[in-house]
Parts: sequence; structure tokens; C-alpha cells
Amino acid sequence: MTAQTSISLGSLYAELNKFCQNNDFERAVKSANKVLHHYPEETKAFHCKIVSLVQQDKFQEALQSINKQPKLSSDLYLEKAYCQYRLNQIQDAFKTVSSAPNLSYELKELKAQILYRLESYEECFDVYRDIIKNTNDDYEEERETNLSAVIANMLLDGSTKNIPELREHSYELAYNAACQLISQGKYADAEKKLKIAEKLCREALQEEEEDVEEGLGIIRAQQAYCLQLQGREKEAQAMYNAILKRKPDDIGLVAIASNNSITLNRDQNVFDSKKKIRSAMTEGLQNKLTSRQRKAIRINQCLLSVYTNQNELTTQLCKKLVKDYPDTVNLTVLVDAILLARDGKAKEAANMLTDFASKNASFKLEMSLAAIQLLLSEGNVKAACEVLKQLDDSIKYKPGIVSALVTLYMAQDQRDDASKILQNTVDWHRKNKDSSSDLSVLWRQAADFHLRGGEPAVAAKSLEELLRVNPTDTKTLAQLIIAYAQFDPSKAQALSKKLPSVADLTPSSDVDSLETSNWMMGTKVIKKAVSKVEPSPGSELLQKKKKRRKRKGKLPKNYDLSCDPDPERWLPKHERSTFRKKKDRRNKDIGKGTQGAATGAIDQYDITKMPSQAKPSPNPQNSPAPDAIRGQQRKIQHKKKKKGGKF
Repeated sequence: MTAQTSISLGSLYAELNKFCQNNDFERAVKSANKVLHHYPEETKAFHCKIVSLVQQDKFQEALQSINKQPKLSSDLYLEKAYCQYRLNQIQDAFKTVSSAPNLSYELKELKAQILYRLESYEECFDVYRDIIKNTNDDYEEERETNLSAVIANMLLDGSTKNIPELREHSYELAYNAACQLISQGKYADAEKKLKIAEKLCREALQEEEEDVEEGLGIIRAQQAYCLQLQGREKEAQAMYNAILKRKPDDIGLVAIASNNSITLNRDQNVFDSKKKIRSAMTEGLQNKLTSRQRKAIRINQCLLSVYTNQNELTTQLCKKLVKDYPDTVNLTVLVDAILLARDGKAKEAANMLTDFASKNASFKLEMSLAAIQLLLSEGNVKAACEVLKQLDDSIKYKPGIVSALVTLYMAQDQRDDASKILQNTVDWHRKNKDSSSDLSVLWRQAADFHLRGGEPAVAAKSLEELLRVNPTDTKTLAQLIIAYAQFDPSKAQALSKKLPSVADLTPSSDVDSLETSNWMMGTKVIKKAVSKVEPSPGSELLQKKKKRRKRKGKLPKNYDLSCDPDPERWLPKHERSTFRKKKDRRNKDIGKGTQGAATGAIDQYDITKMPSQAKPSPNPQNSPAPDAIRGQQRKIQHKKKKKGGKF
């Protein structure tokens, strides 16, 4: 290489360095291309070009340049993986990072971000913990924030890893801490934590002079979610509507608020739900939401189509849902059963559910219970009992299932079958010794049922289990002695020795006074005897009987004490003498007597015998009936003539 050539390369690099120092990345790319034109094997110039393209967000162009120059880009694992990550080529980015021979801290941080997007939260947790442990720079708070978000998702997946305690001095950390509480089901505590995050967010964004309401959107959406899970649905719905009313730019936030609002609407406000589901299904959400969130939105879309009676659309959506999320096959079967039941084919729907349950053991209980509900809605109790009997013993002998079976058997007056299922339940639990759940209620109900049915030997088995769980329960011990006394008196006699003494049971009772009392004579005789006993002087327990206070009768208002009361005040008004005088004064000419006694008066007041005042109609055929004429005369008599008007 000649001196002139080396000087020329130095000047080119000087120019490239000047543009890079001034952050003029567009001219830096041109300068790098100039270097590569004269010196095609200059890896530093090529590296500067790729970095300048990344700084301009030209990730596709940078990735194409890397792929075209494999020799020059052999060491650019970070740049290539970052371009793939920003282009949402997550799987390719993971392969690129994994192929790197040595992982720098920058590559480790990128790998952690890629693992988070791939929803491999436990691996991501390990990477972040390693980075935080071995680094000390200005990005420590950001890494801690990312780690807290990873922990929240790990807890949601049911991870059992040891979770470190993190700081909560920023609103992002406080928000992620609230998400961790939500994952653990502590919704009230999460709500309090979110209020702290809201306060910290207001303080931080006001200092940075940013839009506070825009930053508070996701915190308020999470607050509404906490309210919804606590059953405060009206408050939650109001918060969701307030978020959507502001029309935020974050499409992920809009989708989550719309989806949760739809779940609150259920089968109400269907038109509002149809509008919101479109907002929750917009394009671009693939990289904004997790797979769990996207699946929930798709499920709600299917259920909304069921509410709107769009059967064909429901079938299409269910097929697409199963194709994208195979683990939702049980939901689609339930939806198909609902559609069949709507068409009046409840029995076919139940058969479909039981067939699916027989082929998929993990969904057997869920599908069987759904089939039973359909059969009971049709009144087919016998078939519902058969479905319950076909369940596995580990499920069939659970307290809830046994209770349902006994109830159905008793509804059909099949006491023997109900007794048998209780006896089998007791025997199964005695053999398997299931200690995972408290079966005291089951033993107690089974014992009472068999004692009432006259089966003391069977009842004794349940009482023995109860006594084994709680040996100090005197009630169970007494019941067991009663049961033994009916079929094995020797056992009852031996067991009765374990009963506590009477003095221990009733320390405050006087046995001698109870024996000498006249309790055999009945309550009335005892009351009389007690009333005859004279109280001893100075007794504090006996009190004098209080005399009832006589109240003075109330007198009417404006009552004159000097006048005597009216002797007819208790008679009805129409029977009083004053009423008859007024009546006689009003109707002097009308006599009171039997009907038809005064024929002259009747003729006088008979309107049909009065002289007609109406003019004769020129056309007798069109003349109105007498009743119509009378009605017309009455109307005319009550109306007054107005000047210049009509009647």
C-alpha cells in the first residue's frame, strides 16, 4: 500500500468520525459507503454504517446489509440480533444471540428482552439476576424494573422460584409490585399499591413536563381490573369507560380496557360490546399483548357471538380459535353444546359432552357437570345420575359429587341407592385414607342419614371416622354409643366408660334440687306451686309486681266540657234525627215508599212522556234512534250558546 493511499484512507475515516461525533448519521452512512467503495474489506467502516442505520431506525436496510456482507458482519451478533428484534423477528433474534461464541453484557440484556417476548420468564429471570449481580452502572434501575415485570409474569404462571425483594421507589416498580400481588390473588393489597404508583407517576411526569393522564392510563386500567375481581363491577366499568373516552394512543391499553368492559356487559349492551370487540381485535396487537391476553380476547369474541345469536359466525370463530390455541378445544365443545341446546337438542348436546369427556380425561369432570346441567334442564334426573355414577372413584366420592347424587336419588324416592352411595363413600375413604381435605361434614351427614334410616351399623362406620379425627368430641362419642347400643350392646357399654362424668359436664347444676323438684307434674302445676311460696324477707331476686299505669282517654279537639255529649253520636249519620230533617227539607215533594206507589210523580219525571223539543227530521228513515235522541238532548241542555259560535 502506498503512502498516498494510506493518507486517503485516514482522511476518509476522519470525515466519517466527524459525522459520527456530530450525530449526523445520514451523512455518516454516505461517508462509510465511500470508505467501503475504496476499501471493500474495512470492517470498521462497515460497522459504522450499520450503527448509523440503526440510529436512524432503518432496521430492515441494516439487516439486509448484514446479510449481504457475511464476511464483514461475522462479529456483529449484537447489531444483527437487535435489528431482528426490532423487526419482530423474535425467533431469528434468539437464534442469532444463541450462536454468539461469547455473550457480552449487552448481548445478555438483549437476550433477556428476547426471552421476555418469547414468554420464557424463568430463563429471563435467571439472565437478569446474573446481569444485576455482575454490573454496576447507570442502568441498574431499568434492569430492576424489567426484573420486577418478569417476576409478575412468573407468579402468574405459578412459578415456585425464590422471589427477591425489590425496591418500590419509582412508579414503574410500584406498578409491577401491584401486578405481583394480583398474580397471587391479593386484589385489595394490589389496589392500595396501585394508588401509590399513581401518586408517584403524577410526581415524576409533572417534573418531566409530560402528559400525566397519558402515563396514568395503564395504572388506572389495572385499578379497574382489581375492582372487577373484587366484585365492584360498576366502579370498574366507569373506569374502563373513562379510559376509552380519552382515546389513548396505546392500542394495547385500548384492547385490554375494551375486552374487560365486554366481560362486564355479558349479555347486556350487546351493541356496545360489538363496537368494543372491534377495538380489541385491531391489527398490531400481536407484539403489544401476551399470548394469554390475546387468547382471552379471542374467547370473548366467540362468547359475544353466542350472545348475539350468530350461530354460523360462532362456529367459524371456534374453529379458528382451536387452530391457533389447541388448548381451548374444551371451550369450543361447550359452545357447540350450547348451540345444540338452543335448537332443542339438549339430549344430543349432553351426549356430545359425555363422549368428549370419555376421550379426554383432563376435562372429564368439567364436561360431565355441563352434561348433567343440560339433562336436568330437560327434567331427565335418571340420566343425570348415570353420568355422575360413571365418574372415576377419586372424583365420584368427593363431598360435592356425593351430595349431588344423594339429592338426586332422594328426589326420585330412591333411598336405598342414596344409602348405598354414602356407604360406598365411607368405605372408599377408609381404604384410601384421603387426608388432603376435611371430610368431617361428609362423615356427619352420612351418619345422620343412616341413623334416621335405621341403619346403625353403617352409621357407626362414619362416626368411627369422625371420632378418629377428633377423639375429644363428646357429641360424636355419644352418637356412636347410641348406634352401638342398637346392634352391639357390649361395645356401647365399653365405650360409655370414656364419657366424662356428670360433674364435669354440668358443674353448675344441683342434682339434688333437680331430683326433689316437681318437674313430673307439668309446667302449670309448677307455676301454681311457685306462686304460693312466700318470698323470704330481704331477698334481692324477688321484686314487687309493678302496677300498670292507667292512661286517660283522649278527647276530641274543641270539646266543650260544659255541654253534654250527643246521645246519637254512636249512630250512623243517615240514622240520626238531624240527618232526616235535612233530607225532608231537600226532598219535600218526593215521598218515601214502595216502588210505583206514586204513579203521577213517575209520569211527571218520565222523559219519554214530555213534549219533544227537537224538530222532526225531514227523512224519517235517517232519523236517529230514541236513545240517541235522548243522549243528544242531554248534551244540548248542558251546553250554553256562545255568540257567533256553534253549539
